[in-house]
Amino acid sequence: MDWSIQEVARLAGTTSRTLRHYDDIGLLAPSGIGANGYRRYDGEALVRLQRILLLRELGLGLPQIADVLDRETTQEDALTSHLAWLHQENDRLARQIASVESTMEALRGGERLMAENMFDGFDHTRYKGEVQERWGKDAYARSDAWWRDMSADEKEAWQQRVTDLHAAWRDAAERGIAPDAVEAQALAKRHVDWLTGIPGTPASVPGGDVKAYVIGLGEMYVADPRFGANYGGETGATFVRDALRAYAGANL
Repeated sequence: MDWSIQEVARLAGTTSRTLRHYDDIGLLAPSGIGANGYRRYDGEALVRLQRILLLRELGLGLPQIADVLDRETTQEDALTSHLAWLHQENDRLARQIASVESTMEALRGGERLMAENMFDGFDHTRYKGEVQERWGKDAYARSDAWWRDMSADEKEAWQQRVTDLHAAWRDAAERGIAPDAVEAQALAKRHVDWLTGIPGTPASVPGGDVKAYVIGLGEMYVADPRFGANYGGETGATFVRDALRAYAGANL
């Protein structure tokens, strides 16, 4: 049994354009071409697409996803490992929900906030396995130490830096700035500087392929609507991708 590209896009919550892009870059080839010239996908292709979407959930760029898939032994083993992670993630989200509900109840009732309960489930270490698999234990250890050593004020400042960067990208896109314009390239440099300031990413690991990492992130911003929303949607994400690609080609 196989499915058309439109059927797969609908089932997976993505778009035909995204699936065609995956084919163009060699990430997910169709199983065949129908008599009408449309791409068709069989069960094996759907399993690979599921794995791609799972890795996207972890924030990996398309080049990194391709690398992970190429290094996996069997799809069943990979999915078994990822299923274990999903169970952990489900537990973490349940704890977050309970934590937020508890805080809301305390605020509504004028009760004292229980600080020890407010941050249950807010654990950045949930990506530990994937980070270690992709970039090694040392990269994860440095990233983990960096985050834990931050004070509450430093963490807030870092999050504000991200918010300001997203806003600047959206503003430039809305004003129709060209991706290779001076202003856009200044934003791209600012973006790369932000990435290289996060220990454990390919942008900061000695010998890491910064150029491929930056270009891959740009592709992910366009391919994934959740990330694209940070830049005002697909149009804004496309602008960011093109600006990052231009910057990477000239400077990395």
